[in-house]
Formats: sequence, C-alpha cells, structure tokens
Amino acid sequence: MQTFRTAVPTDAPRCFEIEAAAYSASEAATLEKITKRIAGHPQGFVVLEVQSKVIGFINSGCAHEVDMSDDDFKALIGHDPDAPNVVILSVVVDPAHHGNGHSRTLMREIVRRMIALNKQTIHLMCKDHYVPLYEKFGYRYSKLSTSTYGGVQWHEMVMPLAG
Repeated sequence: MQTFRTAVPTDAPRCFEIEAAAYSASEAATLEKITKRIAGHPQGFVVLEVQSKVIGFINSGCAHEVDMSDDDFKALIGHDPDAPNVVILSVVVDPAHHGNGHSRTLMREIVRRMIALNKQTIHLMCKDHYVPLYEKFGYRYSKLSTSTYGGVQWHEMVMPLAG
C-alpha cells in the first residue's frame, strides 16, 4: 500500500539517501538543502511511502517570476509560499523501486495539491531523455535552459494549472 504525506524534518536523512542514490554527486541536493526545503516549504515537499517506508519524494518552491537558471532557488532563496508559480526541485524514487509508476503518482499528487492551493503553473527542468515523459504527464516544452546545474544541459517544461 502506498501513501502520500507532507515531509517532516526527520524525513531529511532518508530523502537525502534516496537523492544521493538517484543522482550524480554534482546533481544531488545536499542533506542541508533537503532539510531547508522541508522546513521552508513543507506543503510543497511530499513523500511517498510503501509499507510505511519512504521510497520517494517530490519537492518544490514557489516564485512570482520563474527563473529556472537561478541556482540559489534550489536553496529556496527567493521562495515565497504565496507566489502563484511552483518550481519542482526534485522528483526522486529509490532506484530499488523504479519501474513501478511511482514517479507518475508523485507527479499527480503534487499537481493535485498545488491545484488545491490555487497555484497557476508548475515548472521543472529535466534532461533531454525525460522531455517525452514529462509531456505525457501534461507538461509543455518551454525552452533549452541556460542552467548548467551539475554540469548538465537542462530543458525547461511548464504545466498551466489555471485558466
């Protein structure tokens, strides 16, 4: 059985463990950033549990003006919980649980929660090979990003939620 819940501070070490297993060292968020994201925007940090164990999470921040190349935003610098635009920072599933649709359910859950909070858009950056996947989730390709976070080329995607 899977359940979703808002992250709490004690989830940070497990979330960091999953992040470190899923991303390269240059791309993974640090334990400090994950802890700050949980504290700074808990309503945008959702964990997925299977049999009472955290196996994945999605986290975000909110901004009035979205600048996907702003690396400071990954530390929630400039985050405003009342802003209308959501920026996904990580979607991560423990590699031992890949292939079971958990990323899709996390994406659906964050959309549901952000609609309930009356947000207008959700933005994310992804690698080239994930563009078709996010298009299936309802995101539109925006542009090649100027961000080179982690030494990687990123693509910007957006999903309108309102109007």
